[in-house]
This record gives sequence, C-alpha cells and structure tokens, in this order.
Amino acid sequence: MTFKPFLVSLPIFVLIVLGLGGVVSADAAQNKPAAPASQGEWTLAIPFGLDDSAMVVPADNPLAKNKVELGRLLFFDKRLSKNNTIACASCHMAQFAFTDGKQVSAGIHGLKGGRSAPASLNRLFSNAQFWDGRAATLEEQSVGPFVSPVEHGFANHDEMVAKMKKIPGYRKLFKDVFGEEITIAGVGKAIASFQRTILSGNSPADRFDLGGDATAISPEAQKGLELFRTKARCTRCHSGFNFTDEKFHNLGIGWDTNSVDLGRYMVTKNPADIGAFKTPTLREIARSAPYMHDGRFKTLEEVVNFYNGGGVKNPHQDELVIPLELTDQEKRDLVTFLHTLNGEGWQHVKAPTSFPK
Repeated sequence: MTFKPFLVSLPIFVLIVLGLGGVVSADAAQNKPAAPASQGEWTLAIPFGLDDSAMVVPADNPLAKNKVELGRLLFFDKRLSKNNTIACASCHMAQFAFTDGKQVSAGIHGLKGGRSAPASLNRLFSNAQFWDGRAATLEEQSVGPFVSPVEHGFANHDEMVAKMKKIPGYRKLFKDVFGEEITIAGVGKAIASFQRTILSGNSPADRFDLGGDATAISPEAQKGLELFRTKARCTRCHSGFNFTDEKFHNLGIGWDTNSVDLGRYMVTKNPADIGAFKTPTLREIARSAPYMHDGRFKTLEEVVNFYNGGGVKNPHQDELVIPLELTDQEKRDLVTFLHTLNGEGWQHVKAPTSFPK
C-alpha cells in the first residue's frame, strides 16, 4: 500500500553519521516439520524454517478461524474504498509476493503515491509496519490506507464504517465474530488476523541450510549463500529466519536526485533516521520486483550492482553500506541464491467467490 512521502531539497540537511551495530547471521533453526501455532481452538501451520516463538499476535486479537475468514473478505472487497474500485488486494497480489509489480501503486482514481507496495507476507513476525514503520502494529497498518486520499479515499474511518453498516451481511459477520456492531478496530483486527496467515517458508534454501538436504539448491546457489553471509555482507541487515533485522537504514536511495524521501525521520523526528527505511524480508524476493521503497530497480541484478557499488553516499548513509568488490560471477551466484528463497505458506490465499450483501 502506498503513501505520499515527504520530499525535501537536499541542501537543508546538516551532517549526521549513523552508528548502527552489526547484526547476527542466519538463525540456527531446528530441522523439523511445519510447526502448529495454536490460538484458542484454531491452529495455524507454520512452514519449516520459520520461528513460531517469534510470532507477534496481540493478546487482545488472538487468531481465530472466523476472524481470519472475515479478514479475507475485507482484504479483497473493493467496496471498502470511496468509489468501489480499490481493495487491499489491489496492491498486494499473491503472484507478486503480495506486492503489485509496479514501481508505485495506483489507488483511487488512478492516483499514485511515492512508494512501492511492501510485500504483505510474514507480517506474523513483525511489529512496526510500512516502509517508515509509522504503524506500530499490524492492526494499525490494516486500517491506515482506507483514509489515504491516494489509496482508498475515505475522508475518515467513520465514513467507511457508515458505508459498511449499510451491508447487512457485514453487520451479521461482525456480530458473529466480535459480538458487536462494525467498528474500525474490528476491521483492523480482522484484516490483521488474515494477513498473519500469509506466510513464506520451507524454501529450497531452508531445506538446504536447515534441513540438511544437499541437493535442495544448486552449487551456484550454495556459493551465493556463502557470499550472502560473508563477502556480500547481506546478513548485516537481512538476518535471522525472516531475513530482516526489522530495523531502518539509509542506503542512499533518492540521494542521487535533487530531492529525497525523509523516510523514518518523519515518524521519529530523530535526525539519525533521515532517509532510513525498513529492511524488507527477502523471502519471495524473486517474485516481488521492482525493488526498493521507490521501486527504482526492476531486477535483482540491478539491486546487487547497487549494493556492490556501496549505495549512494550521503551525510546520513548507514555505515554498514560499503563497496563490496564482488566479481561478475559472484554477483550471479548471489542472485541465484536469492531465487531459492521462494517458498510456501501463502498459496492458500484466494479471492472469495462472493461477498456479503
């Protein structure tokens, strides 16, 4: 889902150097089958390679089957926009790893924001949402775009809830699930619950690295994995079982132009966060092009070349971003490995065949 970024001319900035510590490398998960994550009377299957102990499920919004199904309906329903043209699923499509395959997404009336749609998968393991982390919870993220003038287009949440209350089917479902009338909090809880079931794990990389299957990935990909952990320095930010440190970094994206998206700084007002954006998961990365918060790179090869050159220097660039001096073959091996991070746990997501009336 897109967001109109705050852009500012470069000369106003003062010199600030970020001082971020290193991040550990890949998680030492155990070789075991998909783990069940029990929430009340319903169990969510966690694909191999993911850490079920790291789930982020608020105490006031436990996973429940009927709530997840309600969230699925809301996620795909275009009536949850001002003119019945945009659903959450308009910008988060399964075939694109729950992005939309566009540089920046188009919302109501074809209006565009300034950022690409983040991949809406493995949100079960994350707190802060959006590229700039402005939503502290998945529940908050789930309702934010409804009141964006370039996304779903409602003036406020009350307007959207009033529209939903005119649909008897939704009024009944909310009574069944929450025991109350439709509220924006209930909408957020339902959509967040559904999003927590969109997972990616049990990839060839998992089966090789954690499962001990020496044939799961090619020799070239195995070399790429070694580079990922060493010379290419990828695990400095793309660490752990979900291949993200859940932190914010300035890579220099946009600093080669006359304006820059201030990113995380607009949330925290901390000068150390100028131009910093959240590290995305690399799971399903081969399916989620284009890349970066502004969608500037069309291929993984372009992304690797960008990192190999040390990003774009600027007064606030993360000190972890340095030239890598990878050879052409090493860059190819690294890209080959990244393709092995496509997995399973999301294929069940299908658009409903009908919606409440």
